[in-house]
Amino acid sequence: MDLAAELARALARPGIAAVPYADAAFPDRPVTVHAYRAPGHAPGKPCVLVQHGMGRNGDEYRDFWIAAADRHGLLILATTFADDAWPGPEHYNNGAVLTEDGAVRPPGRRAYDIPGRVLAAARAAGLTDGRDVRLFGHSAGAQFVHRLVASGAAAPAVLIAANAGWYTLPTLDRPFPEGLGGIGLGEDDLARFLAAPLHVLAGDADTETAGPSLPAHPAALAQGPHRFARARAFVAAGGAAAASRGLACAWRLTVVPGIGHDGAAMSRVAAGLWFDGLEAARAAERARTATTDTPVL
Repeated sequence: MDLAAELARALARPGIAAVPYADAAFPDRPVTVHAYRAPGHAPGKPCVLVQHGMGRNGDEYRDFWIAAADRHGLLILATTFADDAWPGPEHYNNGAVLTEDGAVRPPGRRAYDIPGRVLAAARAAGLTDGRDVRLFGHSAGAQFVHRLVASGAAAPAVLIAANAGWYTLPTLDRPFPEGLGGIGLGEDDLARFLAAPLHVLAGDADTETAGPSLPAHPAALAQGPHRFARARAFVAAGGAAAASRGLACAWRLTVVPGIGHDGAAMSRVAAGLWFDGLEAARAAERARTATTDTPVL
């Protein structure tokens, strides 16, 4: 299937689209690109790659960005990994880095590489010039985003991981996905991870300590009792790992006041930070007033 041709056809005019795609590295595991082209979009306008949460609801996550897209002429591309084709965190959150028998898939043949190929197809379709690309992930999508960066897959220079359930720590002494051990990475790769412009958003109301969507295995619990604590611990671990090597850590943490585990609200916060020039508190206030439905994971 020629994804570029399909995207060009589906997005020839502004509006939403759902484009199926079978990546060459995973021909039996299709994804769907849930896309939106705003009326004011042109190839030089920003493109936002969006990674959904554990609900595998890329269509909803795309829709969370429509208001911002209409204000700023954005192109939204939400690559969606359905649970039937990509079951469990191993195939989505953890990027299918490991095969079912524990072998390590080589770089370029992991789930983390697929959004980059979707972007390349959008460029080939003439939908974006690729100069201003942002990557946003929430919850399971935030796990996907920061592990994409950690594993060395190509990533935009502007990215946000919001409200991840737990994190891959910047250490080679623990196996992936708890750390970076066992997947062919070394000190240079760890230094690259610490130098990545990773922006962590953490809702200060994301403090549930139990629930079906909160990782509760020992490695996750060691990072803190809830997502808010784990985000702080992760960024602190990055600072400590960098300092021990005489490096600077480029990661930054933004606390989002009054927001819990809500993909719609955190999408609006990210849009406010990126495109409306808002501080976190003002972006959160606007997101809260715009959110009237049950939070979506």
